[in-house]
Amino acid sequence: MGSMQAPLPDALNNIKRVAVVGAGISGVCSAAHLLRQGLEVTVFERSGIAGGVWHYDPRPAPDPSYPNESPSKGDYKISPAGRHAYATPPPGYDESETDLSMAVDDTKRMSAAEIEHAPPGPAYFGLKNNVPTRLMKSILGDYPEGTEDFVSQKLLEEYIQNLSRDTGVEQVTLYNTRVEEINKDTGSDTWTVRTLVLEHSSHRPRFREQSWVFDAVVVASGHYNMPRIPAIPGLAEWKATWPDRVMHSKRYRTPEPFASEKVFLIGAGVSSWDIARELDRVGGTTIQSCRGGIFDIPETLLPPSAMRVGEVAAFENSPVPSSATLNKSDTIPGRILLSDGTQLEGFHRVIVSTGYITSYPFLAHLHEDSLTAEQASDDILVTADGDMVHNLYADIFYIPDPTLAFVGVPFHVATFALFDVQAQAVARAFAGRVSFPDVAERRAAYEQKKTKKGVGRSFHSLKDDGAELGYADSLRAWVNRSADELVDERMPPYTEEWLQAHAEMKERLKALRIGD
Repeated sequence: MGSMQAPLPDALNNIKRVAVVGAGISGVCSAAHLLRQGLEVTVFERSGIAGGVWHYDPRPAPDPSYPNESPSKGDYKISPAGRHAYATPPPGYDESETDLSMAVDDTKRMSAAEIEHAPPGPAYFGLKNNVPTRLMKSILGDYPEGTEDFVSQKLLEEYIQNLSRDTGVEQVTLYNTRVEEINKDTGSDTWTVRTLVLEHSSHRPRFREQSWVFDAVVVASGHYNMPRIPAIPGLAEWKATWPDRVMHSKRYRTPEPFASEKVFLIGAGVSSWDIARELDRVGGTTIQSCRGGIFDIPETLLPPSAMRVGEVAAFENSPVPSSATLNKSDTIPGRILLSDGTQLEGFHRVIVSTGYITSYPFLAHLHEDSLTAEQASDDILVTADGDMVHNLYADIFYIPDPTLAFVGVPFHVATFALFDVQAQAVARAFAGRVSFPDVAERRAAYEQKKTKKGVGRSFHSLKDDGAELGYADSLRAWVNRSADELVDERMPPYTEEWLQAHAEMKERLKALRIGD
């Protein structure tokens, strides 16, 4: 973290009102620690419930574009500012493109509005944590006694919701409230947050726009919103021709619809591995295409019904009549070409398990969709590849203006625990209880990290030995230096129990060669 002797900027000395975007674990921890520091907090959650990616919604998210949109577009349509108080359908939606205009009753109409307003997350019915619950917890609360290391998403979701309730975050959370824009005018000390609220009326859904003013903003909206859809030749044509047979893993919910089918999986990360294991249980067969990326799960961990092949080069459609349809037992009439020249066919489905794009559509002015990561300027957050968040000090604070902070950016970590550490640091900083580095020092630390790690997806990874603990310790050391000077409460270290569980997890991952 470097030397921290510079005085606090005036902006961080005068923070009273803070907006938090998202009510997953990052947002709940951030809001709870901000409240503990005596700040006025409002949490905006676009769905109707806390839990973030651990909330299971049986309804799949809408189909993304093939290939994906630019990162600044996000996974929903931003409504134009200044519409009248209520609009039906919601501002920015084209009724001809949604089910909203075709709904035959209020329940369907409301469900369609909810999905468009807050696209469901990636949690599927059989989802479990792959990091032990002994590590997946905040200092704000523990699991019920006897909780096993690996549990269903429902228990993790309930843990987050219990934290929200027990810490007072629930009382300051506005649900069904989507953030449309976050801006700070030149020369202003405050942020304007524009939101769109979905109101459940007795007739059609109603949408109300509202603007808010805050001294600081915490973005805690997570990694798993905007699906990454590669521009593989022919993939868009397959999707257009056979829309129900091609999907992103974000839309996967249960294995039963795939029983006894042959599925082509693009990607070899955790979601692809999980889906292959689920389909194995219902008699499915999977062929997993892999580019040999550094985050791929080892082939040896695939179930018996799965096999791995090389990178996919193209999808070829076979000539079919325009009126052709497929029965459930029919395979897609086309071939998949691999980079090594291999030709594959006879698949019932294609699941695109290529991950997600970093995207903050409510901060579209801080995106630059025409630039590569190497070309990012000193004030841009996200570039065309959507692989990382640029210009963050300590992976948290926006360097040009640290009153904008991000909690939950690092990955390959024990998420709940690390994001709680980040949240504690943000709360102390916004409460004026730490000595904050000046912009030159923040910039120097960021450039040093870029020199060491380069740019791209690996920039935020903490999978290397000691990286996660070292990062958490650096945040604590920074906060605690100021705490000692102020005779203030110190940020607590990880417990011995937590450290032991972390060491055990690292040894287990090494044995499985995950992340090598």
